[in-house]
Amino acid sequence: MHVTGTVPPPAPAADPAGTPAGTPADAPAGEPGGSASKHARRFGLPVATALVMGNIIGGGIFLLPASVAPYGTVSLVALGVLTVGAIALALVFGRLAERDPRTGGPYVYAREAFGDFAGFLAAWAYWITTWVSNAALAVAAVGYLDVLIPVSHHRWTACLAALVIQWLPALANFAGTRWVGAVQLVSTVLKFLPLLLVAVGGLFFFAPSNLGSFNAGGGSAIGAVSASAALLLYSYLGVESAAVSAGEVRDARRNVGRATVIGTVGAALVYLLGTVSVFGTVSHSNLVKSTAPFSDAVNAMFGGTWGGWAVALAALISMTGCLNGWTLLSAQTPYAAARDGLFPAAFTRRRRGVPTVGVGVTVVLSSLLTVYNFMAGSAHVFEVLVLVTTFTATVPYLLATAAQLYHLASGRREAVDKRRLIRDAVIASVAAGFSIWLVAGAGYAAVYQGVLFLFVGILVYAVMAGRRRRAEA
Repeated sequence: MHVTGTVPPPAPAADPAGTPAGTPADAPAGEPGGSASKHARRFGLPVATALVMGNIIGGGIFLLPASVAPYGTVSLVALGVLTVGAIALALVFGRLAERDPRTGGPYVYAREAFGDFAGFLAAWAYWITTWVSNAALAVAAVGYLDVLIPVSHHRWTACLAALVIQWLPALANFAGTRWVGAVQLVSTVLKFLPLLLVAVGGLFFFAPSNLGSFNAGGGSAIGAVSASAALLLYSYLGVESAAVSAGEVRDARRNVGRATVIGTVGAALVYLLGTVSVFGTVSHSNLVKSTAPFSDAVNAMFGGTWGGWAVALAALISMTGCLNGWTLLSAQTPYAAARDGLFPAAFTRRRRGVPTVGVGVTVVLSSLLTVYNFMAGSAHVFEVLVLVTTFTATVPYLLATAAQLYHLASGRREAVDKRRLIRDAVIASVAAGFSIWLVAGAGYAAVYQGVLFLFVGILVYAVMAGRRRRAEA
């Protein structure tokens, strides 16, 4: 986000190869995967915005209205509160990217403010978030694919379909950032058409009698807001997408912040309008039992049963596009950490603008997790892992927000614009509260499992830090 009159941030530090980090290629000169490749293309504002919106809005939007319907329209209050927190977090990422527009996002901000260990924790936690989330998205996408092509009648057929859904976006990533950007832009446009049809068109078919009671659960309103918020918390994971890929964004100091805020606000409008429209077009008694609320809304608006096919196709496109963006992000943070010696050096290998080793390792891990899920024959273990991603995502969120608070408290002229000090402090505080709320919503089991993942990371850091110290000796 560009703001006139801000204090110019310091020049980015040089990487070990001597190339200024955040340069157009964000890779050493002469690297095969540098931006000189015809398959590598830096993202402009539209593609960067599509990356944010596409990664925030996966498949959850297609079930979201039915998920919160049992709580009544009080859930819209929870969605509004979460939207404020997500936009605050987006603004924080925009300010941090102005100061340091390098690939890696939260990892870069945490390491610059608090040192290697904090940076490693941000990178490690975010990496876990990406590959577990990719497996979750692929498995969920099979459910929508089954509406179009029956695949779930046999466990291994469904497993194969989930693996194909994961590997197709990975192949787009291997083809280069030019293909990643094209797929992201097209998939974002295609999935938004049916969503906007319901979100905007549904307002013309809105019937207040369909809404039901404000607090359908019957308990306290505050309790209902908290309970529905727990289901909605995962909706905004992905606000950091442009910041993580800052090295691939043109004019990153300006465009990362703009893309982050525009993308988050755009996703929020789709969430809010879509949920309100579904609430107003589908009766509350039917909505609480619905397995395809957007399909039911389309059928209620225009009649017939074609809505199920249309929404299933839109959801499949949405998840595939989301996987495309998350696959790129899964490689970007390890790439940035590996350049600083905090991840294995193999993760620095790039081709056509994409860290190919990171993409490969991530898609293999998510594929193994997918196979394990189908072998176990139970969704319970997998659901716990999905909740873990909410906790692990808050680690880089909190560290990035803490980095912003650190800069504001330090009072350094090169890092702080005193004319915006109070406003930036309030925004950072709201973002910190949002991040902590994410932890609370993940639940005790997820926090327990997530802490175990972090402890494993500490052992990895010990080995990498020791090897780095030996190399420097």
